[in-house]
Amino acid sequence: MNLRDDARALSDDLVRLRRSLHRIPETGLELPRTQETVLAELDGLPLEVNTGRPGLSSVTAVLRGGRPGPVVLLRGDMDALPVAERTGLDFAADNGRMHACGHDLHTTMLTGAARLLSAHREQLAGDVLFMFQPGEEGFDGARHMLDDGLLDAAGRRPVAAYAVHVLSAGLAGGVFRARGGPAMAASNVLRVTVRGEGGHGSMPHRAKDPVQAACAMVTALQAWITRTFDVFDPVILSVGTFHAGTQQNVIPETAVFEATVRSFSDAAQARVKDGTVEVCRGIAAAYGVGVDAEFVETYPVTVNDHAEVEFAADTIRTALGEERFVPQAQPLQGSEDFSRVLDEVPGAMLFLGAPPAGADPERSANNHSPLAAFDDAVLADGAAVYAELAARRLGAASTPA
Repeated sequence: MNLRDDARALSDDLVRLRRSLHRIPETGLELPRTQETVLAELDGLPLEVNTGRPGLSSVTAVLRGGRPGPVVLLRGDMDALPVAERTGLDFAADNGRMHACGHDLHTTMLTGAARLLSAHREQLAGDVLFMFQPGEEGFDGARHMLDDGLLDAAGRRPVAAYAVHVLSAGLAGGVFRARGGPAMAASNVLRVTVRGEGGHGSMPHRAKDPVQAACAMVTALQAWITRTFDVFDPVILSVGTFHAGTQQNVIPETAVFEATVRSFSDAAQARVKDGTVEVCRGIAAAYGVGVDAEFVETYPVTVNDHAEVEFAADTIRTALGEERFVPQAQPLQGSEDFSRVLDEVPGAMLFLGAPPAGADPERSANNHSPLAAFDDAVLADGAAVYAELAARRLGAASTPA
């Protein structure tokens, strides 16, 4: 096999598909047009294809190798963000949504890998499970697919799982990186409602001001974190919403705020879960107000298997060249529901630099920005790496770069 050359031959088709997907971004768990597009691209390939239950626009596809062997899972997420695009591209979306995180590239690369591996099916000693996932952006689509029996779709559980995520900034184009151990943060939400007693702003002594108490909580939470957690096992808490009041001279009855909380270990996760709630309760008691504080766990820490990262690094260097893989020094503060798959199956989340051609990666717009743009030139190599990971893991060697 020479999967890289085969992928280059598909380059025009991959660019066409990616731009088609980019024009029709959909959010959440229901992505009917995206699912329809993926199914059309897979049609005619020797795959066992299944779609998710009503309300879950997932696609799973199994490629049976020509010889018996294990199962390898490859994942691509398909959903977009509720962001109005401002890139000015001639294929930009105009429906108030946007593939601002590059999931259109992930879907395209995974579809390309399905085509590449299907062409070499007889050489595979085992099966490949393709996971086309909705709802990564806050809807826990991976959990829904796992609940639907994803890991048993091929008849036996995968021995390894891989995902590739593009970055529009911070990494040179065409370069992959990864690290063993924690690769991305756990994501959680702290929701707090402070209940006081309203009154006239000129007579605060006759009221119980929830705004003052809520402000004290925000400040106290930051101080508590810096004095509680080791800087080498960090926790991040950022308040994103704060709402209170309707009039400048009226002390309101309630104040409400929400924060995102990120952590990188199970120990830190457990401690911050209990501690943030206790801080809010303590401040409320000091101010004589009531409080409802809820810590909601969303995505766990994304933990890469060390051996699988080494395997992926060797695969990329062999297929593309030594310079195309660099170690990732620190975890990313973002989170991923592919973490749920990696909790069940050893594997690796890989990152691929895809800033616009000619742009400085350190100055490019980040993922999730309405200005985020990605270079289509990475599509062929991304598809090739997906395919190489599965082929090599199943014992089918390809031609070195």
